[in-house]
Amino acid sequence: MAKRYGNILETVGKTPVVRINRLAPEHVDLYVKVEAFNPLGSVKDRLALGVIEEAERTGQLKPGQTVVEATSGNTGIGLAMVCAQKGYPLVLVMAETFSVERRKLMRFLGAKVVLTPAAGRGTGMVAKARELAAAHGWFWTRQFENEANADMHSRTTAREIVDDFAGERLDYWVTGFGTGGTLKGVSRVLAKERPECRIVVCEPDDAPMLASGIAQARNPDGSGAGSHPAWHPHPQQGWSPDFIPKLTEDAMELAGVNFWSPILRIPNAEAYRCSRELAQREGIFVGISSGATFAAALMVAKEAPAGSTILCMLPDTGERYLSTPLFGEVGVEMNAAEQEISQSTPSGQMQPVSV
Repeated sequence: MAKRYGNILETVGKTPVVRINRLAPEHVDLYVKVEAFNPLGSVKDRLALGVIEEAERTGQLKPGQTVVEATSGNTGIGLAMVCAQKGYPLVLVMAETFSVERRKLMRFLGAKVVLTPAAGRGTGMVAKARELAAAHGWFWTRQFENEANADMHSRTTAREIVDDFAGERLDYWVTGFGTGGTLKGVSRVLAKERPECRIVVCEPDDAPMLASGIAQARNPDGSGAGSHPAWHPHPQQGWSPDFIPKLTEDAMELAGVNFWSPILRIPNAEAYRCSRELAQREGIFVGISSGATFAAALMVAKEAPAGSTILCMLPDTGERYLSTPLFGEVGVEMNAAEQEISQSTPSGQMQPVSV
């Protein structure tokens, strides 16, 4: 039934759970939760709305005050949407390594984007956001430690999952960790209401921070104190910064949650392959982190008992990766097969492209 909304923020959440038909093994039921259906195309729209509205409720954010955050892109895009609708100036700090599409999207939505050197990694852009907030009296959303992030996922994402599988099997929930908000917020609800569901956490093979078992050094405010020793640069943007966020650490320590062991480590090539296969065989258009999470879900499916039901999170859309290696093999001009199709009838022939 069609519905009218008071503003764009009312459309955040309520994302669909979609069955996987051609890529799933026959002995399991594999579903994906497609967070690209959020208005700005990612799961981080939920985080953005949750932290801003909690700050308004508690008085931490004053009318007209500037908001600042460090972001790999999706949180910044979500915050840009929320701040545009609510009328807050926004400054986003982003390491220069992330895709240019993200910078343009944030600026198009009215945000200012401050770039930091690649050598500083995620901790460098967080330090810059902290510095700017202190210098100018801006409100820093602190996505990696802010409990409002996890609370939003408990209220929305987790409730949607519980409702969508009410009265039915739900044996595995597969997710990356990112800020830790989705992981913590959903895990604690599933642990209470669906304790039979195993929670499967995955991370880049090049940055096995959780799998390493090495504790993250922290500042007094809970933020990461420098890069984690197991982190190395990887192209799975937004899936893990160079430190273990406090919310992620909290989630992993939740009593009663049956985590998969060992943590699943996903190679870059598998993340790319699964992103492309979801597009070309299921018609589901998602980014690199979604491909990586889906690769983990296929690993789970391969070993799961017959009749198992698996739900995999797909964090974002594929359009903000056009300049990355994910699209490296996708040409602009016609390839040989396309030229052959064109030449099979006489009209509309293109001139050869000069080299």
